[in-house]
Amino acid sequence: MQCKMNPNGISPVCDLLISTTIQIDRLKSIFLIMFDRPVQRPWLNLALICAAHVLGMIPFSVYPALIPVLQTQWAASNTEVGWVAGIYFAGYLLAVLILVPLTDRVNARNVYLFSMALSGVAPVAFAFFTDGVVDASIWRFLQGVGLAGTYMPGLKALVDAAPGHMQSRTVAVYTMCFGVGVAVSFLAAGSLEQVLHWQWVFALSSCGPAAALVIAVMFLPHGTSNSANGQFSFLPDFRPVLQNRVTLGFSITYSVHNAELFVFRSWAVAFLVFAMTQRDASAASMDWNPAFIIACATLLAQPFSVFTNEIANRFKRVKVILAVMAATSVCGVAVGFSSQFSMWIIVSIICAYAILTISDSASITSAVVTNAASDVRGTTMAFHTLIGFIGAFLGPIVFGVVLDFSGGGTSASAWATAFASISALAVIGFFAIGRLKDVR
Repeated sequence: MQCKMNPNGISPVCDLLISTTIQIDRLKSIFLIMFDRPVQRPWLNLALICAAHVLGMIPFSVYPALIPVLQTQWAASNTEVGWVAGIYFAGYLLAVLILVPLTDRVNARNVYLFSMALSGVAPVAFAFFTDGVVDASIWRFLQGVGLAGTYMPGLKALVDAAPGHMQSRTVAVYTMCFGVGVAVSFLAAGSLEQVLHWQWVFALSSCGPAAALVIAVMFLPHGTSNSANGQFSFLPDFRPVLQNRVTLGFSITYSVHNAELFVFRSWAVAFLVFAMTQRDASAASMDWNPAFIIACATLLAQPFSVFTNEIANRFKRVKVILAVMAATSVCGVAVGFSSQFSMWIIVSIICAYAILTISDSASITSAVVTNAASDVRGTTMAFHTLIGFIGAFLGPIVFGVVLDFSGGGTSASAWATAFASISALAVIGFFAIGRLKDVR
């Protein structure tokens, strides 16, 4: 198209075209700033993505919070209930083998966005296409896949963009927000379950990942990749990771840590429901809300992860972690034997257990991230997550099996035995890192 000049200058048509082009360029610039170039302020990035992380985890605790309802509706055994709780982490484990190492080759941001979308779809499918343990296992598995593509890839994107002096604290704050997300999820599930059918509790929980996706699209930093360095394989090469004795030891310890942590997060509500049945009529009539109690305990515990990491940064990291693990094991046994006590004592012990089970989380993961070689950091984090979440997968299942074989969910001694069996795993962590020295 040619623009004809009039005596007064540019023709109205050309003037309109030029003006429109300028406005399009301005809109394009705004779009690029908002959606392609996240803000380059590390603390602001961290705050925004931590908020997205919490929102994305709102579906996380819905199933554990509704175990008493679903177990009755499905007529499921404790082993089956534990299986559905654990299968979430099986999906996490299998997906993390591909998705997290992939962030060494492609943009971690893209992996995160795809996975967050899946995290929003899976709870809706659980709500409307589940009629028993088998269906529930499928959708919980896919929820685990979504978590695999958001948790560590999101952390890697933040760590890659953070200055060196901020990396340890970035890990601590971000991993703490995992627990905050768990608490918010318990709180949302417990509140909604009081007024809605369980299906709508699951369906509405997907609003969290939807909001998180919007935030991530706008503000998640671009992770670094090494696509030019060799060919990518969907079967990650863990040999460089296995040669790093420090990260290997801490990853094994992370597995023990997760076994205890996710037994608490999977079974605590059911344990409190059982404990309430042991009270006399006047005590049982009090308005105790187990999901709300666990939400508050989990939320209360989160700062202790950052606090413990700060102590580990200043003192001997290994000794700090081992001390926390020992205290956690003792407290876990105490929880198991507490079901006959008053509810106030039980809740106090539960709060202490919530604090201890999370306290060494950031310290362990920070040791892995900071001691990993930069060119295989994504692969190291994948291995760390793989080994760590084997404990998260097996812990709730083993707990349910022990509970069934020890007398079932209506036996106080069975609950005590189940908690003690998980606490005994701490000895593995002592062997894994007990001899390490001078660890950052």
